[in-house]
Amino acid sequence: MPAPRPTRREALGVGLLAGLGLADLLALRARAQEAGLPAAPRAKGVIHLYLPGGLAHQETFDPKPHAPAAYRGEVRAIGTKVDGLELSRHLKRLAGVADKLCVVRSMSHREAAHERGAHSMLTGYAPSPAVVYPSLGSVVAHQLGGRRALPPYVCVPNAPDTFAGQGYLSTSYAPFGLGSDPAGRGFGVRDLGATEGVDEARAARRRALREAIDARFDGDVGQADGPAAMAAFFERAYELLDAPEARAAFDLAAEPAKLRDAYGRSQPGQRLLLARRLVEAGARYVTVGAGGWDHHQNIERSLARALPPLDQALAALLEDLDARGLLDETLVLVTTEFGRTPKVNPDGGRDHWPGAFSILLAGGGVRRGYVHGRTDATATAVEEDMVRPEDLARTVFTLLGVDPDTELADGTRPIRLVKGGRVLTEILA
Repeated sequence: MPAPRPTRREALGVGLLAGLGLADLLALRARAQEAGLPAAPRAKGVIHLYLPGGLAHQETFDPKPHAPAAYRGEVRAIGTKVDGLELSRHLKRLAGVADKLCVVRSMSHREAAHERGAHSMLTGYAPSPAVVYPSLGSVVAHQLGGRRALPPYVCVPNAPDTFAGQGYLSTSYAPFGLGSDPAGRGFGVRDLGATEGVDEARAARRRALREAIDARFDGDVGQADGPAAMAAFFERAYELLDAPEARAAFDLAAEPAKLRDAYGRSQPGQRLLLARRLVEAGARYVTVGAGGWDHHQNIERSLARALPPLDQALAALLEDLDARGLLDETLVLVTTEFGRTPKVNPDGGRDHWPGAFSILLAGGGVRRGYVHGRTDATATAVEEDMVRPEDLARTVFTLLGVDPDTELADGTRPIRLVKGGRVLTEILA
């Protein structure tokens, strides 16, 4: 059986140690550069802010102030730190850090139903009746593993959608959910502390007993996912419990009150602040769910309440990461299921529209102060540089040093991490 092909991270990062000569290493780097790709991983971690329901691009990142009233809605546009880039008036803080942003205004897919749009954006694959694909976070956990005893893939507070999970991969690559909301009172991560009434000696005896039982039945369970995943879960749990510095990453109370206030004592504020702590401590991929954005009615009034806390939190995250020297190695990704219809409906809302919408990226090897793609005068269709979910997935994996053409197995056949698509070289720093 031929040896597996090394990933690009292995080939470029440890090529000389693995036996590649200098000429081979330089050739690999040259091929990456010829393709317009980074010659080495740019991002060490990802903070993925996922906005379920379908955020309106017209009222946020792609306003059309000169369109007819039926299309532009009631939200006024404002200028930003980047010449020619306008955002919604509810995004004043982001306007002030627009020079750190990459705004993609040409996202598009074909799925107008919530669950299908979520699958497309969270996995990079169109939905299939035959298989559920793994989320980007689960793929990263599978390919890169963890760092410093932190779970490689964490969802704050829990998976924001069914399709943020492991798909056809083993459940050992499912996200670690907190079981508690950082924005709530008495926040604490479930099972992270000692069990009441169980001292260290008793816990050690329990661990030894479990290991003895595992050794007795080792090999008798075949390749069943459940026992293997449970064993992996226990090992990760013990690693986390044995590493005080890793456990400390979840201690949001350790942050200065002034910084917590800067993010905002809101749902997106405290969730994103915890995400920063986790990535800083070694988590590979942190998905944060925040709010609900399915505004079929009264969209202007709803967004006037919902956007300012999100605006404050996201701007604070970018400033905080930059001040700590972490932005260049942390990819910040803001996505949603789809956009909203070009025309405001009779109820003052907008309906589902997957044909054109916007996302944000920042840091992690992405250009700063850049707008990619363009929609037409009414934000109805993409006019320039269309981006599909598979393009986004391929770009995210490439920035992390994961080969998008790696093949995994769903139990019956090999499946590439990304099918088709292209790396968005235009947005790379």
